[in-house]
Amino acid sequence: MLSAEDNELLTRIGPDARMGKLLRRYWHPIAGISDLETSWTRRVRLLGEDLVLFKDRSGRLGLIAEYCPHRRASLAYGIPTEDGIRCPYHGWEMDARGLCLDQPNETNHGALRGKPVTTGYPVQVLGGMVWAYLGKQKTPPRFPDYEFNNVPDSHVRPMRGLLKCNWLQGLEALLDSAHVGYLHNANVQNFAKTMIGSEETTNILLTNGAPNFEFIEKPYGFREGALRPGKTGNTYARIREVALPYFSFIPGRYSGMGTACCSIPIDDENTAQWYIAFNVDNPIDMERFRVFGMADINLDYFNEGMGGWHNMWQQDRKAMKDGYWSGFVGKGNPHEDFAVQESMGPIVDRSKEHLGQADLVIVRARRMLIDAVRRYEKTGETSFAGPEVEFPRIRALAITYPSSEDWKQFDAFNPPRALSAAE
Repeated sequence: MLSAEDNELLTRIGPDARMGKLLRRYWHPIAGISDLETSWTRRVRLLGEDLVLFKDRSGRLGLIAEYCPHRRASLAYGIPTEDGIRCPYHGWEMDARGLCLDQPNETNHGALRGKPVTTGYPVQVLGGMVWAYLGKQKTPPRFPDYEFNNVPDSHVRPMRGLLKCNWLQGLEALLDSAHVGYLHNANVQNFAKTMIGSEETTNILLTNGAPNFEFIEKPYGFREGALRPGKTGNTYARIREVALPYFSFIPGRYSGMGTACCSIPIDDENTAQWYIAFNVDNPIDMERFRVFGMADINLDYFNEGMGGWHNMWQQDRKAMKDGYWSGFVGKGNPHEDFAVQESMGPIVDRSKEHLGQADLVIVRARRMLIDAVRRYEKTGETSFAGPEVEFPRIRALAITYPSSEDWKQFDAFNPPRALSAAE
């Protein structure tokens, strides 16, 4: 159970909120690179702030406050220029730094030329996405060059879902290994070969719904082992990497393919949840996505049309009577997760929870985030992003191994040959 005060600390992310001040010290994915191929502007809401991402005629990207500093017209309707964006209302022009370049409706093009008139934020393009930094430091912090940020664009496929709930609900779903054999029961059975691999591993996951949890603390967060002993002397381990404050690397069969997920706050009650599929060795295989019905989707809003309370998120009660656990027939794991997260309400009252051993990872993550806020307030230190963090070396692994071995010794980049990497 979390106190109401700590719940408020964790969930409120506005500019003046305690957590909001810390989160502004990190880089955030805000859009796919394909989003600006057909339009030069895109509205962005991040951490409670309304912004506009634009591409000038020189091809440079900028991120500035959405509303024109003159009469507050939205710059999402702006006109790209060689060096910035021009408001269509009276022609004011701003660049990516927030400087006024022109006031054509004023004598001598205005007295504000060359002066800051709005807020501009740094952006970077990596991993098939545009990233933004909303902090106040003149020099942004080091960029999290995760493995998927170091592959060609053809090797990575970021997909964004939009949730009507707080960011922490999204993050906690990404961290929870205990629900896989329950909420995703039907998908595990239907797509066992693609998702998990061997029949033995599938049986362990479906029959052992109470994994044992062990942890290795890391400077970026922690490595979690969700351990499910089988009946043949082997253990199935889902070894997750948690890179706080946002990222969970999902354990899967290692074949060069990986999945990273993050829960990014839009505001207190809305969240962008990114699923980033990548392959370090080969271009993305779209056939894998067709199996899950995720090939021909809107990458910017892949859960579009998911529904809500008005239609129970398209839950099929007849299918449930026939044995389909969740009732979300053919919808995939994200749909099942999103429905549960939204069903909790905009912001969960965690003071009413009753937690157990299966929730150890949730408790750990909450405590580390709370400690990070307090450390930042006391010392100014930004946790989880220090020089000792090796972002490119963060990789999850699902593996079946002899129970006499120690999962903590496994290297996800070089799993022991004597063990079976869940295939």
